[in-house]
Amino acid sequence: MKKNSLFNHYWAYLFVLIPILLQVIFFYLPMLQGFFYSLTDWTGLTNNYNFVGLRNFQAILSDQKFMKSIGFTVIFTLGLIVGEVVLGIVIARFLNRKMKGVGFFRTAYFFPAVLSTVTLGLIFKQIFNYGLPQLGEKLGWGFLEQNLIANEKTVFWGVLFVALWQGIAMPVVIFLAGLQSIPEEILEAASIDGATSQQKFIHIEFPYLLPSLSMVFIMALKAGLTAFDLIYALTGGGPSDKTTTLGLLVYNYAFKSNQYGYANAIAVVLFMVIAVISVLQIRLSKRFEV
Repeated sequence: MKKNSLFNHYWAYLFVLIPILLQVIFFYLPMLQGFFYSLTDWTGLTNNYNFVGLRNFQAILSDQKFMKSIGFTVIFTLGLIVGEVVLGIVIARFLNRKMKGVGFFRTAYFFPAVLSTVTLGLIFKQIFNYGLPQLGEKLGWGFLEQNLIANEKTVFWGVLFVALWQGIAMPVVIFLAGLQSIPEEILEAASIDGATSQQKFIHIEFPYLLPSLSMVFIMALKAGLTAFDLIYALTGGGPSDKTTTLGLLVYNYAFKSNQYGYANAIAVVLFMVIAVISVLQIRLSKRFEV
């Protein structure tokens, strides 16, 4: 009886222990290894390496590829944040209306989220390479006759468009849930008092969307700073490294240049940047809520 009662009391902890072990094995241990290898000159090809201290981190400061990569990553992240927030709210307000076919539109806007990012990148790569140039020739639109992701002046907008086309799905769902949480009585009272659509949004809808806004901000921030698969499939970081994100730069140094120690140093810097921004964002959100 004692054994059975002991088992009945502690058996639920087994369900917690398994995911914790998996998290330790596949996340925390590799993360600690990455911190260690960032202090070495390990090539990843052999078990031999030398301890170089902070030399890799010092080299980052004079690395032009890193500077170009962090510049694109920051601009790309800001574009994602602004685009997902603004377009997400606009589309969510449109889908929150009572109209025919609203279920179809909600499904259509969410559809990109279920597609594989690599598959999406490869599809749009063919569209930019062959589809749009042919369409531009038939319509006589000069700016479409060229490959937009092969031109250094237009590649950023092409990549951002594809990222937003897929990334806008979840923000729309989140903002739509926030809008539907608003009591109908409040909106009806505002309409009776003669409030315009803009006044309703500023004074009623926007305050209800603040928690959703914080969530979308974190999602867009994470997607921008850790962008890899879409960029890799769509442009490969080109042309002339114009679209090389920090994640893709780490991949190139590790698997193409065999500089695993240096690649881990860049990954550590990226980790610290994300950690600092996340902590600041969480603190500001709590202060604003209070």
